[in-house]
Amino acid sequence: MLEATGTSAGPRIPSRRTPPTWLVVALACAGQFLVVLDVSVVNVALPSMRTDLGLSAQGLQWVVNAYAIAFAGFMLLGGRAGDLYGRKRMFLVGLGVFTLASLGGGLAQEGWQLLVARAAQGLGAAVLAPSTLTILTAAVPEGAARARAIATWT
Repeated sequence: MLEATGTSAGPRIPSRRTPPTWLVVALACAGQFLVVLDVSVVNVALPSMRTDLGLSAQGLQWVVNAYAIAFAGFMLLGGRAGDLYGRKRMFLVGLGVFTLASLGGGLAQEGWQLLVARAAQGLGAAVLAPSTLTILTAAVPEGAARARAIATWT
């Protein structure tokens, strides 16, 4: 007896569609852009932070360093988490942590709140960054196309 799908193999299971390669490359590059941009863009806002939050010169330095220290300190953990739990999942987790921490930093009313948010951004970036490159290299076949994709990501 034939099933509704026209075969005797059983019900049809919908297959997952793979997104276009250009979309994967664009998303991986956007994720990496967020990570790199956040290292330097905070420098533009330092005078406002000093005024609005009453931060000292040392406090402002910690605003910059909290991100960098968390990012560097957890990068290997982020890469390993991608190996264990999957690149896509860790990309989304890193992006989520980064986004929530960015919101927290934007809403900070005290200097310590901003420092915690910046450290959390660094943690999110440490999970996000390794996933961007592994997603890119897995999505683009070896050869000239991959070289162009990595050059774009860089």
